[in-house]
Amino acid sequence: MIKEITLQDLNPRKFIDEQVQEIKALVGEGIAINALSGGIDSSTVTLLGHKALGRQLRTVFVQNGLMREGEAESVSEIFGKLGVKVEIIDARNEFLDALKGITDPEEKREAITTTFYKKVFGRIVKESGARFLLQGTILTDIDETVAGIKRQHNVFAQLGIDPQETFGYQIIEPLVQLRKDGVRAVGRELGLQEEMFNRIPFPGPALAARILGEVTAERIETVRKATAVVERTLSGRKAFQYMAILHNDRVTGIRDGKRDFGQQIEVRCWDSIDARTATPTKLHFDDLEKIAADIIREVPGIVSVTYNITPKPPSTIEAV
Repeated sequence: MIKEITLQDLNPRKFIDEQVQEIKALVGEGIAINALSGGIDSSTVTLLGHKALGRQLRTVFVQNGLMREGEAESVSEIFGKLGVKVEIIDARNEFLDALKGITDPEEKREAITTTFYKKVFGRIVKESGARFLLQGTILTDIDETVAGIKRQHNVFAQLGIDPQETFGYQIIEPLVQLRKDGVRAVGRELGLQEEMFNRIPFPGPALAARILGEVTAERIETVRKATAVVERTLSGRKAFQYMAILHNDRVTGIRDGKRDFGQQIEVRCWDSIDARTATPTKLHFDDLEKIAADIIREVPGIVSVTYNITPKPPSTIEAV
């Protein structure tokens, strides 16, 4: 049973000092690797790991083809200014091949997990001789996985999976006692820039978690463009998270006076503190009209844009 450290009980400086010492003790004179995605969890654990290990930690950004536009280059530049060298690993074809033909949400998550941990990281670990993977699993990830709500890609021990036996390396999870609000406090204490520690959450399976049905290169590009519109329009709002979801079935629309079978984007925007519960943000209708108009104009093939007004529970923040 993991003992939660709530935001009220968290002393960020003390927490950092304790985790730095624990990481040093676990890794010793060895080498560790961590995967940086640019989200608050992985960003915080990256700075925490580098504070503990310095050059003993190798930081990589796995380009899986499922990220926002220009994400790898942007994140690499930001962390370069913080003194962290980021190596970009191109694994786009491996992830697309693994997802081919899969429509079931849990099977998609499993395909991403296997590709990430066994194939891509297994290869990196073997080449580098590293024995440890440092990652930003938080308590909410474990709660949702153990409860059977959805399998988070970064949860293993709680499901009886031994990473050393399965993948060939140990996993260190220094943030596992915290939820999102606590991680932000630790990130701030570590010196993360405002744009990083207050960034909206982004799912581990990336844009694959926002595509209903099969994940293809074309469908990824569609949801990526719609995501850019939603994030551009809602940036600066105090919402916890916002996103675009691509639906599976084609819907009937009208274009140039004729019937047009196109696709549907569902927009979600949430108010929440720690992601355990959430309520839809009461956006101004002008914002919704602008999002819909911009998506229709900028994203080919979209003929319908909707807004989700169902709270969590029974909904979840991400769709897949």
